[in-house]
Amino acid sequence: MRRKNLPSNEGEDSVEEFLRFFELRGKRPLEMARQAVLNETSTIESVKVREALRYFIVDYWQDLARPTLLSICCEAVGGIPRLTVPFAVSLSVLSGGIDIHDDIIDESKRKHGRVTVYGRYGKEIALLTADALLFKGFALLHEALAKVAAAKAQKIMETAKCLFYELGDAEALELELRGRRNIIPEEYLRIIKKKAADVEAHARIGALLGNATTAEEENLATYGRLLGMIIIIRDDIVDSLDTQEVRRRLEKEHMSLPLVYALKEKREEDLFKISPNIILKDFRKDIEKGIKQSHNLLKKLANKALFHIKNLKTPRNLEMTLKALSTLTVNSEQDKEVLDSVPP
Repeated sequence: MRRKNLPSNEGEDSVEEFLRFFELRGKRPLEMARQAVLNETSTIESVKVREALRYFIVDYWQDLARPTLLSICCEAVGGIPRLTVPFAVSLSVLSGGIDIHDDIIDESKRKHGRVTVYGRYGKEIALLTADALLFKGFALLHEALAKVAAAKAQKIMETAKCLFYELGDAEALELELRGRRNIIPEEYLRIIKKKAADVEAHARIGALLGNATTAEEENLATYGRLLGMIIIIRDDIVDSLDTQEVRRRLEKEHMSLPLVYALKEKREEDLFKISPNIILKDFRKDIEKGIKQSHNLLKKLANKALFHIKNLKTPRNLEMTLKALSTLTVNSEQDKEVLDSVPP
């Protein structure tokens, strides 16, 4: 299957603006997160764990998205973006640990063309590296919470706890899809919605830090949930364009959304006889239709997200982010930069 170009220069311009903006808003918190983790490596005797932490936080991790999302959600309700930085640092480190755990579960040795910590150092070192990031992230979050009012701190902590728990539940439900060929779209989409909880958490916390009204907070939370779904479905589309990744997911994980759509009309008794080779050889047109259906769903989710932010004080940067992520088709080096800046 050939990767298709963006429909016009307008799409390319929006991606360029998106990248510049993410660099502007996300670079400082990312550098602070890196330094916070590197400061801890001097106390670690294990050479391999030190190397793995340094590799992940310096060479691999390019998370500009989470800090930027906190910033623009705070700004959208009239808040001061720089107040989100301590939370952006802590949540980015936490999310890094969660992402490594996810790579271990999925046995992902490469992601977006780069070797993961799991792929480079193996399961045991990857697990210890992820644990170190989680402990550091919680310590940094505790420090950040100490600097805000007690009631707000309690609400932020409750938001983080509930939504990250929901993410963990989604990961467990996703494990039940492994090896199945009879997944129905609604079943997988429900899990995708739950997996988007961490993006909602960042949006809601940004709103709280901006002193949002209850209505503004709920609208931004919904925007975050929908944006999270868009990111996950976008990654599924990208995976469906890569033959090796399609094969890996069929063998190690579960089918991407385009493949779920592609096989939904097949008889259940026939599905279990279908091997990865047969899917790649005989179902190319079905997969292309599934990709189109997934793109159409992205558009619907994007329109819903736009509805929920239209009455905010400063929605422009939220709109730009949504547009860039929902139109991305990964046909160039520029698009790959976006993928690097927005971890799954």
